[in-house]
Amino acid sequence: MAEERQKLLDEEGDISSSGPRNESRPVKPMSALCDPRRLLHRIFVLLFMCFLGFGSYFCYDNPAALQTQVIQDMKLNTSMFMQLYAWYSWPNVVLCFLGGFLLDRVFGIRLGTIIFALFVCVGQVIVAVGALLDLFWLMEIGRFVFGIGGESLAVAQNTYAVNWFNGKELNLVFGLQLSMARLGSTVNMNIMGSVYNRVADLVGSTGHTTLGVSLMIAGVTCIFSLVCALVLGYLDKRAERILNKEQGGTGEVIKLTDVKDFPFQLWLIFIICVGYYVAIFPFIGLGQVFFIEKFNFSPPEARAINSIVYIISAPASPVLGFMVDRIGKNVIWVMCAVFTTLIAHMMLAFTFWNPWIAMSLLGLSYSLLACALWPMVAFVVPEHQLGTAYGFMQSIQNLGLALISMAAGSILDNKGYLFLEVFFSACVCLALIAAVMLYFVDYLRGGDLNLSASARAKLLKCSNSDSDSQITTVPTYLHWRTEVY
Repeated sequence: MAEERQKLLDEEGDISSSGPRNESRPVKPMSALCDPRRLLHRIFVLLFMCFLGFGSYFCYDNPAALQTQVIQDMKLNTSMFMQLYAWYSWPNVVLCFLGGFLLDRVFGIRLGTIIFALFVCVGQVIVAVGALLDLFWLMEIGRFVFGIGGESLAVAQNTYAVNWFNGKELNLVFGLQLSMARLGSTVNMNIMGSVYNRVADLVGSTGHTTLGVSLMIAGVTCIFSLVCALVLGYLDKRAERILNKEQGGTGEVIKLTDVKDFPFQLWLIFIICVGYYVAIFPFIGLGQVFFIEKFNFSPPEARAINSIVYIISAPASPVLGFMVDRIGKNVIWVMCAVFTTLIAHMMLAFTFWNPWIAMSLLGLSYSLLACALWPMVAFVVPEHQLGTAYGFMQSIQNLGLALISMAAGSILDNKGYLFLEVFFSACVCLALIAAVMLYFVDYLRGGDLNLSASARAKLLKCSNSDSDSQITTVPTYLHWRTEVY
């Protein structure tokens, strides 16, 4: 091992000992690929980082892709069906505070990533076995176990990114990770129906056995992500040995006593977060049958349009994030995103216009809100409270998703899709009211949430000389951490 490190260090010395790098003496391709200081090697590592969460995002929306089949084969009503999403969210009401602590203080990033990937794999297997045995309560347990690993795996993924990349590289890296996450969700939405039909042809009939086998096949993607976790652990350990560096941490500092010091603007941001996201994810979870029943779409067409939010989000989020960074005016962008989402839901509820229009608006506004909302937390709390603020924001988001998922299922069973869309519109209206209040409260208090990018840069430059200033730039990994979800 020492010989390997010395060989790499000798190569570095040959390149840099005479001053600037001699472009006429390039590093051999294999040396560049194996040296953790070289860009080529880090790109190789990035490949595994991107696929680390693929299985989790693929399997998260398995119920949405197989909504009709799950309800029929397991003999459920919609309220029971939505429990599969609620049980995913329940453990993350607490784990948002503990995930970073476990990675930093208990397991370490490498072992922690493997453990969380194992939770995802085991949870998906339990869900599949529950379907095979026609035991819905076992499927719920599986989703709970799956949820324990899913959110924390996203934290580990972003921690790896921060450890391996820095500066402006991070924006591209997180954009690529987000795109891969959306790719997993999109592929799931569009192929799981075909997987189910192919299994049904092989089995000879549909039923809970066909559903269980289909979910077990989907679990292969989780095994793939586990393999990525193992490879990443090896590569990170090797880099630590060669470069004599320590394991990186998440950088999160969680102190629940900080909650009492949160400003009013931050609580408004929390309300916007919950009111908005509960009208997105539960809707996607129930969207397939909605498009079949109201617009007479075929199941493949319904799955395709239900995935358009993720398809648009993959390329749009990095682009819109760059735009918001360059322009500023975060509160205005949040208001625009929430208002556009309200229009999209009202179109789906009260018109028979082509739903591709409304869903495309929903995809763009969803991406825009994530880029504008999450960084604002860092503008209203000091740096030492950022970990607590983001953890609390994730916690109440998951609590809202769990409760609204159950409520949405009950409303659909008793009132139908029109009332459900009105309910989602009401949630978005709550977010819009909070956004308007945030604008005026920030304006009256002389805050900087709605400053232009140039004005904020000047303010930040002045504040850098004051160590007690509460104005800071958002840690990029925290910004993307929940948006990836």
